[in-house]
Amino acid sequence: MATNETSGAGKANGLLGFLESRKNLTGSACGIAGLGLTFAGVAGAYWPVVVVGLYGAGALIAPPERPPLPDFPDPSAQLDEIRADFGRLRAYLADVELPPAAAGRLTELTELLAALLDPGWVAEILAQDPEGVHALSRAVRTDVPEAVDTFVRTRWWVRLAPGTEAPERHLERQLTLLHEEAEALAAGLRETEARRQESHTRYLEGRA
Repeated sequence: MATNETSGAGKANGLLGFLESRKNLTGSACGIAGLGLTFAGVAGAYWPVVVVGLYGAGALIAPPERPPLPDFPDPSAQLDEIRADFGRLRAYLADVELPPAAAGRLTELTELLAALLDPGWVAEILAQDPEGVHALSRAVRTDVPEAVDTFVRTRWWVRLAPGTEAPERHLERQLTLLHEEAEALAAGLRETEARRQESHTRYLEGRA
């Protein structure tokens, strides 16, 4: 029963879509012009052929339908999703045991990421920077968890083969690079806000 109702609704929507389509509207306009020719006595006895022919010609010359744009989430919605993922990331990191130096670098990084994701004016500025949102998403969803997970797995192998390069050095370097990227993002946001303030100052000076 539900399948029949769904099928009927789909057919109704398809019919409504055709009636509202450019091809049908253009063809109908040309068909109406054919009726006008009929009433003017031009089409004669062949008026049905003229009307149908003009409708078909109008439908053929009508521009194609433009498909709707994909409904992607806006930057604000993306930030909400990143915040949720960041919460899961912090829960994962809380269960990972790291050397003191790496743990300190990770704390500095997560605090900076938390500040960037904190709802407020910083997030409002960040929402206007798609590249910044992408960089933040990449750090939370890929870079940080991969760096920590790789360290954990590599450290296990080092226990079996001591004497190789300490994996915590790579982790510290990775976290340092990620922190520098986050700092650069924060600096860019500060610069954007500074330019906005300067622009408003110039506007008020020009209005005075």
